Formats: sequence, C-alpha cells, structure tokens
Amino acid sequence: MATKTSIMVLFGILVILSFVLAAVIQAGAETLKFKAYTYVTKAERAPVGDVDGHTLGFAIRRAFIVFENGEVATQISVSTTDTIKGSGPSLTYQTITFSDGSTIIIKTQTAVTGTAPGAPTSAKLTREIIKGTGRFEGIKGTGTSTVKYLPVEEGEAGAKGIGEGSITYTLPSK
Repeated sequence: MATKTSIMVLFGILVILSFVLAAVIQAGAETLKFKAYTYVTKAERAPVGDVDGHTLGFAIRRAFIVFENGEVATQISVSTTDTIKGSGPSLTYQTITFSDGSTIIIKTQTAVTGTAPGAPTSAKLTREIIKGTGRFEGIKGTGTSTVKYLPVEEGEAGAKGIGEGSITYTLPSK
C-alpha cells in the first residue's frame, strides 16, 4: 500500500513540474502583432494550358509593417503561385528589415483564394522564421497572418493588400 501511495505522490509531483516547466518555457517566447500594407513591384504570370484559368506566377512585393509595440519595418517578399482562377498554393520568402538594420527572414506557405487568374481576394498565411540578423540573430519561431487584397487598378503590377498577424519567437540566451 505504501508503494502505491508513493507512486501516486511521485506522479502528482511530475504533473505539477510539467505545468511549471511549460510555463517557464512559454515565458521565454515573445509575440509581435502587426499590421501590414503591401503592394506588388514586379509580377509575371504564364498560363499552364491544362485547364481554363490555370496560371503559374512569380511576384516581388514590398510592404510597410507597423508592430503593436510601435516599431515599424519594411518587407520585401519573393513568391511563386500555382493558381486556378485565382485560387491555389503560394510559397513566399519574406525579409523584414527594421530601422536598426536587423532582419527576420520568414518562409510562408499560403492558400490564396480569388475569382480570376492572378487576382486573389484573400490569403491565410502560416509563417516559419528561418533566420535573423542583428538583434534577431538565432531567432526561432512561427506566425500566422491574414491578408485582404484590393482590386488591381490600371497600371499596377498586382493587387495591394492589407493584412494583420503575429509572430511568436524565441531568441538564444546572451
């Protein structure tokens, strides 16, 4: 009977320790919420020809990002798309540059939705931080975003977008 009680006490201690350790690990992570205003500087699209509206695309986007903590940054994104009538997967690499020159480089998997080839109306992004420089050296983390696109106006290379999201990250101990 004493052995059974000892095991139960040990199990209880392990459960409590797991909650305490999980809280300590989470406390080290930081979250940055942001709003982004993005526009296309270069875009190329080519029809695939297998079904109506199937296109492959390449685009370079710029963005102005405002973080919840008041910090601002610029972003350049390079992406590829494979869409049918404006909907389909996209792969994007984004470099966020802060005023002190520090950067965060993010890989984004996107599912764009739209109604016409090359004209998505929204996107849901899952982000993976792959590298950082300056004060973000050694950064690890993930994030999510949503973007709404405005209709393409004459003379524009692609749709302007308004988005919001967050990245949650950790930095190595100094």
